[in-house]
Amino acid sequence: MIQIDDTILSFDVFKERFLCDISVCKGECCIEGDSGAPLEKSEVQVLKDILPAVWDDLSDASKRVIEEQGVSYVDSDGDDVTSIVNGRECVFTYMDKDGICKCAIEKAYREGKIDFYKPISCHLYPIRLTKYKDFIAVNVHRWKVCNCAFELGKKNSLPVYKFLKEPLVRCFGEEWYEQVEVAAAELEKSDVFK
Repeated sequence: MIQIDDTILSFDVFKERFLCDISVCKGECCIEGDSGAPLEKSEVQVLKDILPAVWDDLSDASKRVIEEQGVSYVDSDGDDVTSIVNGRECVFTYMDKDGICKCAIEKAYREGKIDFYKPISCHLYPIRLTKYKDFIAVNVHRWKVCNCAFELGKKNSLPVYKFLKEPLVRCFGEEWYEQVEVAAAELEKSDVFK
């Protein structure tokens, strides 16, 4: 593990390779799972505020869930997460013409309707953050729906930390990310991953 400021990064952040292959997985990560996407406390209000900008892209089922329980709920771990439809897909998803599940929040952002990209947990995936009293653990999450992304990342020799540069900078800042790059270079020189 590597410590940078108040974060502790698993070696997998440097060692694992990852590149989303949405043409293969069809956005399954927004559908599968036992609860919605983890949310920061501040993001719950943001989702409420941007709802009008994404409303027309949501399915009727998503709209019903939002009308009944809101944009989020507290899951069995006590965490705020996005609401989900029928115990599966996030309420903020839509299907494109090719049958790929996509994020209505990201779509609205790209169209210039809102200035919020998407929840940070979604943007950071496959990295998951766990907040402890004195530090934040930064780990790579693995599950079967992303096997194709790990394969494509390996093929392209793209480490997780490089694939996720934008969200890591969004979350921790440019200076922090520069320290990650220094740590990666040092690890590369050493025999840690050989």
